[in-house]
Amino acid sequence: MSLEDRLSAWKGPSSDTEQEKQERTERMIRYAIQDHEPLNDCDLTIFTKGSYANNTNIRSDSDVDIAVECTECIYWEEEKNGVRPSNSSPYLGKWTPEKLRIEIINALKSKFPGGVDTTGTTAIQVNYSSSRVDADVVPCFSYKYYFSNGDFRKGTKIFKNGGGSIVNYPRQQLEYGVNKNNRTNYAYKKVVRILKRVQNLMASTATFRDLPSYFIESLVFNCPDELFQYLTWTERVKQVLIHIWKELQGDDEPNSGRWVEANDSFYLFHSSQKWNRKDGREFAHAAWNYLDLT
Repeated sequence: MSLEDRLSAWKGPSSDTEQEKQERTERMIRYAIQDHEPLNDCDLTIFTKGSYANNTNIRSDSDVDIAVECTECIYWEEEKNGVRPSNSSPYLGKWTPEKLRIEIINALKSKFPGGVDTTGTTAIQVNYSSSRVDADVVPCFSYKYYFSNGDFRKGTKIFKNGGGSIVNYPRQQLEYGVNKNNRTNYAYKKVVRILKRVQNLMASTATFRDLPSYFIESLVFNCPDELFQYLTWTERVKQVLIHIWKELQGDDEPNSGRWVEANDSFYLFHSSQKWNRKDGREFAHAAWNYLDLT
């Protein structure tokens, strides 16, 4: 099989059977939350996020990420003190991070007895079965970040089990991913899937270290749209890998033109990230050699 044929075969999402399991998993978790009476008086929004929701998933990362967002309590931060509207009232309801997590755990245990793992710091895992895939259920709250110009960005705030919190922007990842995919005639997400498969193959054969799939997606997200307009998958992948390699030379971030995560809301490289510029360029180099590109 030629390289072009292999890359073309790798561009697709999970198999139809795997997608059916993903959809069934999502439905069952929604039913579990909706049928749990103690949660009936909590304003909740349940939605998928991550590679499954963004249609960049492949078989080896076919688990489903589901956010259960309490929308009646909004956490917030400001770019500068005083830019948030002053007419907002403090939340006086009963839904604390601890209570929300406990009730979601109870709902899942009732629906999936013996199949719920609560040891994670952020997600509650529902283990797979013959008819389901693994699912990470994430309790969270509505969040707003207020900018100095009066605008704000909506996200979610996740409170870690044991302390600490994380802000995520899953809806922005979905929106910007769809927009880029449309601009590139649907090639963007296919190249993401190809390079995720390359990463997984390299990791499984100890050719290269394992890297998070979201990092791979973000690397491709930062590549110019015109690189996806080449006529073959081989040339598209080559140009993307060249761009990643060239643009990530050096370990210091430039003063302008910094790379961003696939949600276009956080910088991709900074001191608290679990990856760095070296990881990006070394991935590009390893993938080039693995595919034997010239």
